[in-house]
Amino acid sequence: MKKKNFEYLNPTEFHSIKEMLEIADREVPEKIAFKYRVAGDAVESVTYAQFIRRTRAIGSELRKMGMTDKHIALVGENSYKWITVYLAVINSPGVYVPIDKELPFDDIVRIVNDSDSEVMFYAKKFEKDICENLDKFPAIKYFVKLDEDEKEDEKFLSYAQLVKRGEALLDSGYTEYLDNVNDTSEMRLLVYTSGTTGLSKGVMLSENNIVSVIYHGLRVETIYETCLSVLPYHHTYEAVIGILVSLHHHSTICINDSLRNTLKNLQEFKPEYIFLVPAFADSFYNRIWATAEKSGKDKMLKVLIKVSNGLMKVGIDLRRTLFKSVLSAFGGELKQIVAGGAPIRPEIGALFNSIGIPLINGYGITECSPLVSVNRLDDNVLESVGYPLPCAEVRIDNPVDGIGEICVKSPTVMMGYYKRPEENEKVLRDGWFYTGDYGKIDEEGRIYITGRKKNIIVLSNGKNIYPEEIEEYIMNSPLVSEVVVFSEKNEDGEEIALCAEVFPNMDKVKNDNITDVLGAVKEEVKR
Repeated sequence: MKKKNFEYLNPTEFHSIKEMLEIADREVPEKIAFKYRVAGDAVESVTYAQFIRRTRAIGSELRKMGMTDKHIALVGENSYKWITVYLAVINSPGVYVPIDKELPFDDIVRIVNDSDSEVMFYAKKFEKDICENLDKFPAIKYFVKLDEDEKEDEKFLSYAQLVKRGEALLDSGYTEYLDNVNDTSEMRLLVYTSGTTGLSKGVMLSENNIVSVIYHGLRVETIYETCLSVLPYHHTYEAVIGILVSLHHHSTICINDSLRNTLKNLQEFKPEYIFLVPAFADSFYNRIWATAEKSGKDKMLKVLIKVSNGLMKVGIDLRRTLFKSVLSAFGGELKQIVAGGAPIRPEIGALFNSIGIPLINGYGITECSPLVSVNRLDDNVLESVGYPLPCAEVRIDNPVDGIGEICVKSPTVMMGYYKRPEENEKVLRDGWFYTGDYGKIDEEGRIYITGRKKNIIVLSNGKNIYPEEIEEYIMNSPLVSEVVVFSEKNEDGEEIALCAEVFPNMDKVKNDNITDVLGAVKEEVKR
């Protein structure tokens, strides 16, 4: 395999979360670290110095309570408070356990108990369920409510009071939390992710795992000064790549207050970059064309794209002038979208690249902290998920026609699954992590994802089918909003044919006055 030789970027080296925060406190104490909406439409701004002091206050009080070496869970929506607890814990000898707020309450209980958490931070919406089921949390010593300050007792505390007591400790000269030096080979983050059995498993990530992905991610990916933070914080993609990478770059992180307000927040905060999943890119793409069609400017947009692309070939870049009205819908300053989690349809990437917002696709998995590979601004192949991180080796196991299971060897690979030795034996072998994802690598080292191992359909004629590839083709139709491809089986259980379950784009149906929706969808699939 012939690999390209790149010039890597040169971020500041560091070896622990403590050192990362100390660098920021020393270099940019007065720079705005976070912006977020509070009551009404008011926007709160927090400097790096204020943010770091808040994490130290929380950590100091937890230390005084004897909890900084424990497992600490949090369930709640994205917020500045969420991030302060997160950094306070991963900068201590303890373990942070982020929990998906959308899970059924019984699943939240199971994760809290399976993770051996002894402190639980929670949003107000969970208070009733928690209070009515205290017997289901036998190991929890303290419950900490994130929302407004209310009456406390020995077991129920409030975030506000925790911070207040922590700040008093700092002001009194208390340094036990500040003086702590972690063993960076130990677990800091325990993230529960769905496994092939359907039961979530705890992925153990060490401080070394996290530091490695931050540093090496910044060596290959261009980051700017302001971002909008949108994706759920319990996912490592946003928790590590979105938050920690941005913090080490000393960017300003603007917290999106709700999904329905994403475009509004783009216009208000005017970010230069944003981390998304492809579903967001799909939505933006559809909105751009729907708006153009509604105003009768879709043909003009297509002409401008051709003109702009022609000019780009001769070194003239007028994209931010030609597409100023389109870019204004995203705040006017957006320079890059980084997407991960699923393949990007090439026409979506092509549109964003054409209008001056490069869409950079990458590949990651929680077990790799989570980043494995990413495209580069100067080498962005839309069909690919880019090149492996500089610290990672990637190979294809048992390839057939070049396609096989993607395996990763890297300092970013997890310690293992929590209390699941039998699962570890399945995926960690001879220093390699077997991802369960199938793909191929081209002659220059780029990775291409073809599908999940567990999703492969083997037809009775022996043909291997990757349903994700076919779904991608069908999603090219503007009449299709969502699609799932699966196999049809005969009475013997053999997979004999393919089926596609399609959810039509009802806006398109309405706008085009389509009466026979099923017939129209069939024609699109046939095409």
